[in-house]
Amino acid sequence: MLLVLASFVISAKEYQVSVNGSDKNDGSSTNPFKTINFAAQLAMPGDVITVHTGTYREWVNPVRGGESDTKRIIYRAAKGEKVVITGSEPVKGWEKVSGDIWKLMLPNSFFGNFNPYSDLIRGDWFDPKGRQHHTGCVYLNGNWMIEAINFDELKKPTDKTQLWFGQVEKDTTTIWAQFKGVNPNTEQVEINARKVVFYPNKNFVNYITVSGFTLENAATNWAPPSAEQTGIVGTNWSKGWIIENNTVRNSKCSGISLGKYGDEFDNTNDAGAADPYTECVRRALKNGWNKETVGSHLVRNNQIYNCEQTGIVGSMGCSFSTVTGNDIHDIYVRRLFTGAEMGGIKFHGAIDVKISGNHIYRVGGVAGIWLDWMAQGAQVTMNLLHDNQIDIFCEMQHGPLLIANNILLSKERSFLINSKGLAIVHNLILGPIQAINLDERNTPFHQAHSTEIAGLFNAPGGDHRFYNNLFVSSCKANELDNSILQVWAKGNVFTEGTQASKFDREVLVKPEFDAGVRLTEKPNGWYLEFAVDPNWTKEQKRQLVTTELLGKARVPSLSYENADGTPLKIDTDYFGKKRNIANPFPGPFENAGNGTIKLKVW
Repeated sequence: MLLVLASFVISAKEYQVSVNGSDKNDGSSTNPFKTINFAAQLAMPGDVITVHTGTYREWVNPVRGGESDTKRIIYRAAKGEKVVITGSEPVKGWEKVSGDIWKLMLPNSFFGNFNPYSDLIRGDWFDPKGRQHHTGCVYLNGNWMIEAINFDELKKPTDKTQLWFGQVEKDTTTIWAQFKGVNPNTEQVEINARKVVFYPNKNFVNYITVSGFTLENAATNWAPPSAEQTGIVGTNWSKGWIIENNTVRNSKCSGISLGKYGDEFDNTNDAGAADPYTECVRRALKNGWNKETVGSHLVRNNQIYNCEQTGIVGSMGCSFSTVTGNDIHDIYVRRLFTGAEMGGIKFHGAIDVKISGNHIYRVGGVAGIWLDWMAQGAQVTMNLLHDNQIDIFCEMQHGPLLIANNILLSKERSFLINSKGLAIVHNLILGPIQAINLDERNTPFHQAHSTEIAGLFNAPGGDHRFYNNLFVSSCKANELDNSILQVWAKGNVFTEGTQASKFDREVLVKPEFDAGVRLTEKPNGWYLEFAVDPNWTKEQKRQLVTTELLGKARVPSLSYENADGTPLKIDTDYFGKKRNIANPFPGPFENAGNGTIKLKVW
């Protein structure tokens, strides 16, 4: 055993990359390579690629991955050094046309075999709002400019957000842009040249770590669940990636992809139809969609923003993964196009996925977290969501699915529920709940902790469990009253402006108690201020939420349990603090204090 370990240590290499290096070097610390992708072609399982300060304008396309979680290929920024990998190129040679309008002409050869200014955003469930959108963009001093509908729109007075327009002819690409009060030839102006930044162009490139980079400015296309899903950085139908401690920003569509492979059936679904996607799921099963082959990724501690479709997307390739500690914000804020596949996190097939400890805010369009089809066994815990159109949207779920210890503060809607079998436990819920009580589409449910399809069922509303939540402001649980299936609700507290459901038992209704919830951002983090009453535990005793208490989700007839099959118990709170197992406090905080309290929640 020691001989094997020694052999592995000796054979593993660390390659160094520097903007001042050369790809003719040997990749040592004294003779580093110049490009990350050159090192990627050499790296073997167990190797480390350390990248030093600078901006790397390339597509890192790893040809191989690691062999296991302990023998992976690691790509990392050197400690304490800023490393940017970008899909854009700086451009000079702008000519003034008139007013604030400038023009740049480039030979098409500048872009190689991919020109983002002729590449249209397209795909299943995409709505362009009656106009064309290209995957390319123009950046002025790091700021993302907006594509104009046509050249004439550039003649309008320049707004806060400046516009650009492009045209590709046989040999030439011309870009016009508004530059108010500045000469673009003396500023940092960049345009897209690559559709991805870190992404293997083949499947099953496993066990890769991407750590500590700024990954930006990719000309990504729409990522529906029925087609290959690309992002600025993505896994492309593989297993065991770790994507950590990165800044991911400025994607025309998605930031991080844990998604589906591509095939001849990409983008052939009829919008809104369920049957074609069910067939897509069956094909994925034949192409390795199982726990041994695909998924089990770890996405942690990244900052993800300025993406117009999703912060993190995944169709089936996200299964068995953990998404934790990420700061996801400003997703779909420009709203130039729309569609059915947008969110801070948008997953299909999130089987046994854990979404925990994330901060998700300023997400327009749909939801901070949108779990769409087959999130069986998923757990959504200890997340902070606010200023979203919807905090959590569960679509066509059959359960079991746990949503616990979250802070849900979006005023428009906290939940949109088009599902059954949800266990919603110990949350602070501020915004209204919307429930859809019948959807006739038949969608898959699965064997326990498996991708194998056990059957298909439609979505009558209900079969939910609402236990020990704290309802504040305008959140009215009576939206659940028309559920077709039984709802179990116990131990909840309803304060001023809220309303219990007809299903509530052992409930406290406090119509005169103003929780006064307020979230503020300070230089060192986000603080939640609200009022609680410690007497709530004396006035109504509550049960510890466990697998036994929750019972079984009706359609799959499966228990609410952990991914490894062990029993579940909600015996810690939002901060990981131990709960009073004999009589837990309602909401996400155990014994937070008395009266008005203030907590740092991010």
